[in-house]
Amino acid sequence: MRKALATSAALFWATSGAAGDFFTLQGHGGPIMGIAVADTDQIATVSFDNAVGLWSDETPVWFDGHEAAVNAVLFAPDGRIYSAGDDFTLRVWGADGTADAVREGHKGKVVSLALSPDGTAVASASWDGSIGIWPVDGSAPVFLTGHSGPVNDVAFTRDGMGLYSASADGSIRLWDLSINSERQRVIEHGFGVNELELNDDAGWLAYGAVDGGTRVLDIATGDTLADLTLERRPILSMAVSPDGALLAVGDGEGYIMVVETPDWRIARDFRATERGPVWALAFSNDGTNIHAGGLDPRMYSWPIAAMGDADPMATGSPSFLQAADTMPNGERQFMRKCSICHTLTPGSARRAGPSLYDLFGRQAGTVEDYTYSDALNGSEIIWDDDTIDALFDIGPEHYVPGTKMPMQRITGAQDRADLVTYLRKETAPEESSQ
Repeated sequence: MRKALATSAALFWATSGAAGDFFTLQGHGGPIMGIAVADTDQIATVSFDNAVGLWSDETPVWFDGHEAAVNAVLFAPDGRIYSAGDDFTLRVWGADGTADAVREGHKGKVVSLALSPDGTAVASASWDGSIGIWPVDGSAPVFLTGHSGPVNDVAFTRDGMGLYSASADGSIRLWDLSINSERQRVIEHGFGVNELELNDDAGWLAYGAVDGGTRVLDIATGDTLADLTLERRPILSMAVSPDGALLAVGDGEGYIMVVETPDWRIARDFRATERGPVWALAFSNDGTNIHAGGLDPRMYSWPIAAMGDADPMATGSPSFLQAADTMPNGERQFMRKCSICHTLTPGSARRAGPSLYDLFGRQAGTVEDYTYSDALNGSEIIWDDDTIDALFDIGPEHYVPGTKMPMQRITGAQDRADLVTYLRKETAPEESSQ
């Protein structure tokens, strides 16, 4: 059975959301960070490659515009799509990929979105420590503050007048949206809380934390209904099936646990990735499949009934995870600092950054198949030994203020020199490198 499913992974693509079949969605250029499923069974995926993909057949519609990794996505009842990411913005899209609006106001990355039950507002969780409430009519947002750390997740109550939030400060809080104020400190976990799932009808709230804690609370009494904690950490994703009967939990070690909620029994505990985390989970509308994202740039969907027979994501050994002692220092610096965003070959391949092919002597911001931030459009920087060294010496955010390049430095002068030497060789056109 394993061999048959592995073969289907390579050769077969099923219609998005098909019941009971294994399938993958392939086209992103980076890890899958978020997944949403529409009532029509369309699937939306967001990725480290800065893009939103809308899938209704084998060829996606791409929504490009975010200036950094995209972390969260949801479908609104009016057919529009909301996404949010590391560029601090929410973006609103038409179903054809046209950009309807850019909603700004957060001062840190946005990692989660939730839609109010009546569809009139979207809530956002941001690492600036705030929660945004964004009316879908485009009117001004309201920001709720009080957490002492990044906010990781949000969930509306059934009546839409309350909102739960989970934070790296270890707390879960309930907010009264009629007065935009904190109503209750639900729990102090002690470690950061990453994920929330609320089932008002059944009266429970599930949460997952940095220390691997996975618990379910009675929302009326605050009592613990179930402790599903295993020896794996951190908890990075959660999803509830449309009928509320199943809770899926993804962790940093690559497992997906599927729990039957009537009796809180662990029904499946599946090794979903060869290595690395499970960052995103969503159920199909009929509850038969679990869709998941991790380091592999493909979204995977497994039939829950056959998860034990399926192969995990073929993450292999991504370049940025390769053992440091297996490569020269310049290559090691590239693999660790650059390879998740950039290719060395022609074509930017839907990566988070442009191709580095033919880099030396090139004016910054001029690769034709890549959309740059305003900071690099029209830049006078010419990439050479000195400018690349300076970029990593003081960090991209200081060398090119406003860039969407990750905030990172290479502090060692020899490490930077080795990186420059490696790039000069590996990015040269073939006729120049011979």
